[in-house]
Amino acid sequence: MATSTEEMKNTKLTFRKFEDGDHSWRGWSNQIFKEDTSHKCPTYVHRTPPCQGSCPSGEDIRGWLDIVRGIERPPEGVSMQEYAFRRSTDANPFPSMMGRVCPAPCQDGCNRNNVEDFVGINSVEQYIGDTAYEQGFKFDSSAAMTGKKVAIVGGGPAGMAAAYQLRRKGIASTIFDDHDELGGMMRYGIPGYRTPRDILNNECQRILNMGHVETRMNTRVGTDVSVEELEKEYDAILWALGCWTGRDLPLEGWEETPNCVSAVKFLEQFNTGKMKYTANKVLCIGGGDTSIDVVSVSRRIGTLKELKENPETVVNGDISHGDVDESQRKPCDNVTLTALFKREEMTAAQHEVEDALIEGVNIMNEVMPIEIIRNAEGRATGMKFADCKWENNAPIRVEGGQEYTVEADMIVAAIGQAGDLTGVEEFNNGRNLMDSDNVYRVPGKENHFVCGDIVRPHLLTTAIGQAYIVSDTIDNHFKDIEVKKRPKVDVHHFNLQEKLTEAGLAVDSYSANDYQEDEQRGTDHQNYAIHNYEDRSKQEIITTENMFLGHFEYTPRNLRDTDVPSSDEVLGHFAERVHGLSEEQAVAEAGRCMSCGMCFECDNCVIFCPQDAVFRVKKDQQTTGRYVDTDYSKCIGCHICSDVCPTGYIDMALGE
Repeated sequence: MATSTEEMKNTKLTFRKFEDGDHSWRGWSNQIFKEDTSHKCPTYVHRTPPCQGSCPSGEDIRGWLDIVRGIERPPEGVSMQEYAFRRSTDANPFPSMMGRVCPAPCQDGCNRNNVEDFVGINSVEQYIGDTAYEQGFKFDSSAAMTGKKVAIVGGGPAGMAAAYQLRRKGIASTIFDDHDELGGMMRYGIPGYRTPRDILNNECQRILNMGHVETRMNTRVGTDVSVEELEKEYDAILWALGCWTGRDLPLEGWEETPNCVSAVKFLEQFNTGKMKYTANKVLCIGGGDTSIDVVSVSRRIGTLKELKENPETVVNGDISHGDVDESQRKPCDNVTLTALFKREEMTAAQHEVEDALIEGVNIMNEVMPIEIIRNAEGRATGMKFADCKWENNAPIRVEGGQEYTVEADMIVAAIGQAGDLTGVEEFNNGRNLMDSDNVYRVPGKENHFVCGDIVRPHLLTTAIGQAYIVSDTIDNHFKDIEVKKRPKVDVHHFNLQEKLTEAGLAVDSYSANDYQEDEQRGTDHQNYAIHNYEDRSKQEIITTENMFLGHFEYTPRNLRDTDVPSSDEVLGHFAERVHGLSEEQAVAEAGRCMSCGMCFECDNCVIFCPQDAVFRVKKDQQTTGRYVDTDYSKCIGCHICSDVCPTGYIDMALGE
């Protein structure tokens, strides 16, 4: 969990690498160190930062932050904004959407939490995505087509991201979806004031504009078209169905109680425009982002002064609401959200929880539902709760704790989701999900692959990350390449060789026959090797233990403006909630990134080297990751450069 901003504001920064009284080395390898007899000199080691290691999409976050801040410079003719867009969308084709709604595990993992406050990664990503929308950036569609084509079942974030990644590999696809429009849960599960539809439409269309990505909407596989037909027409089938069925609350009578409904249906009916008002008293059981959306929507649409229908009829799709006489609309008398956990431990993003409270939602924490209260007609009129605590991965009722009764005209369950595999029951693993191996092949089904929520319901960014991996799997399958074990740190890594090539500094090809034996003993003056550089990014994530935090001064986060209405203003309030950063703010926020595991050109190693052994590379030879070098004829192994490196990019390792 990220350290709270308020706590860090009141914490004096006193970061020191060595404390008073330290007189011995911490690690065994350092204990044998004795300056010029240690035989250790600087090695520049590239590692993965924890923001990227925490990102289920595996985005090169440090990379595009360094581009926005101006550390990594784009090639000639490319703007900073477009270059950052290219780097960001290597992993995730939806920067505007994810910048708005992703709960940002990257920010929880950010090493800057150990200084004062995380870097606003989401806010910079939104800036990149919104700039791409405004300036009309397009995806590269230059990859030659292989002649292979894939049927993708599902047009949500997983299916769309897979179509994008496959097209980049020259593989065509057709997306089958049983809705009117693409977007999946980004469109039908999240309200438009969080995912503006014009920007969502643009990010979906940008993928279609690559060509060789077709769609068949309002088409359900297993009903409108058979699996056998797809198997005959396509080289592979990718199941990216999503989960459109909500889990029932495990209480007696839930299924038989008509006004007990699922959050998935509730939000889908609202987002399609069919539900324009709701019950007078709404109770939602959950604690995640979906439950926040349910109560937030309820506060915005309100109810009618004279509500004559049963509120669940529109949720279940039995009716659709027409135009509403606004004079007849009123706020709900009560909207309550309950959660099993403490408020700070809810899975919903903390700022979403705080916004819901401002909007007038009543939140009850550490309570568990124990009974549905029903009237003589079998309709729920409320629910009983009891104090609880979380033990052994389950809620336990507190002995001697209190009981509570919450009145409700409709009860909404937001405790999990499952798939609807009607028509394709053979793929059901018994939990209304589909089985997958570790590279997202369907076990026992040749040419069938799977990704997204139908494997395991999780975050949008998780589905996008799986889409990238499965696209690799499908590509290797078509090429008859054996799928090997994926890297320990399975993300989109910065590649120094590619960067050198882009900068016109590519290394020479190497053949042992081209060089005399004495020319191969040292490579520092040869151009067939990347001198004094080691890439451990696929094996290691860097922590602050290997960094010099004393370099970083307290710098408050550049916050986005938000439009969060009060409880008196929330009715009918559908303005976008989050407003993006300006260019100046985005650059400043990106500048707070500590560039963990990669040089950010601070010059500390050059300034503090007592032997003048560390020096800047000539300007015409510089590029990201190749800013400094070492003259080993001068280096005495004093380790000062390593100690003062803020990013942990320098190890005393050469010669080990």
